[in-house]
Amino acid sequence: MMCFSKFTKINYLLAGLLGFFLFSCSDKKASDAAVSGISTDFKIERFDQLFYDTTEADFPALKKRFPFFFPAQFDDKFWMEKKKDTLFVELHDEVQKKFKNLDQLSVGLTSLFQRIKYYYPEEDPKRVITLISEVDIESKAIYADSLVLISLDTYLGKDHRFYQGFPEYLRVEFEPNQILPDVANAFITTKIPPLNSKTLLWHMINQGKILYAKEMLLPDVSPAVIMMYTEEQMKWCELNESQMWSYFVNEKLMFSTDYKLQTRFIHPSPFSKYYLDIDSESPGRTGSWLGWQIVRAYMKNNDVTLQTLLQKDTKEIFDESRYKPKK
Repeated sequence: MMCFSKFTKINYLLAGLLGFFLFSCSDKKASDAAVSGISTDFKIERFDQLFYDTTEADFPALKKRFPFFFPAQFDDKFWMEKKKDTLFVELHDEVQKKFKNLDQLSVGLTSLFQRIKYYYPEEDPKRVITLISEVDIESKAIYADSLVLISLDTYLGKDHRFYQGFPEYLRVEFEPNQILPDVANAFITTKIPPLNSKTLLWHMINQGKILYAKEMLLPDVSPAVIMMYTEEQMKWCELNESQMWSYFVNEKLMFSTDYKLQTRFIHPSPFSKYYLDIDSESPGRTGSWLGWQIVRAYMKNNDVTLQTLLQKDTKEIFDESRYKPKK
């Protein structure tokens, strides 16, 4: 039977010190000098405000400027009525209160786009458009060529009344600090090959690739925010890394194609399902966290670019990572 660690004050202290040394010794910021010289030329366009404020007479000009938001099957009357919808008006009002200006977001996006261009010089985001999607959580942030779409109504804060119907473990996704990670994620997924395996290991390392790339593109964002964990959940994983890995190996889960394993260890959930007494203390998605550690080990032990990493076969990454969890 596996013996997972329970938290004590000394556990928190040791985990914190371990995290400090791990990240202070990383080379995440080694490219800062090169990145700072990269120019970006993008504009944030507040479609959320423009749509609400535009009069019927000026509506054709708005449609011409943002044609991708107006499917041909809906006439102008439909959109005029949409603007009066009670829920839409409330969403608009709450977004305007939360995001009076986007100066801080602009600074963060500038840094993110500089790093995207550092790793992928052909990329050149030009337009960032903010909108209200009526809490479409499947499309919070979209990256398409030179266009970035951000649904501000999905970032009003985890305790906002609009999100009370969502499980607590999902509501962390609605924090404003998730905007940059979500934009980074939307970009990264355009650079990763499609599914070529159904094993748990493939899903672990694929998630690890995404988390590592987000770490590289957002060096000033904490690993906890990147993982959508609390600091305590991160410390739990650090304290129990060896035990989690031993469980996966001993139970022969790595090359299993059982879809239930994704639910237990990859998909968002209130906790990971080891079917042990410790489950209630564990965070969800611990398989993704372990995949991140494997990818970190691979990048530490192999001289490859981020582009190569994202394209590389997951089994090769595992074999060449020489991953050995800390005890």
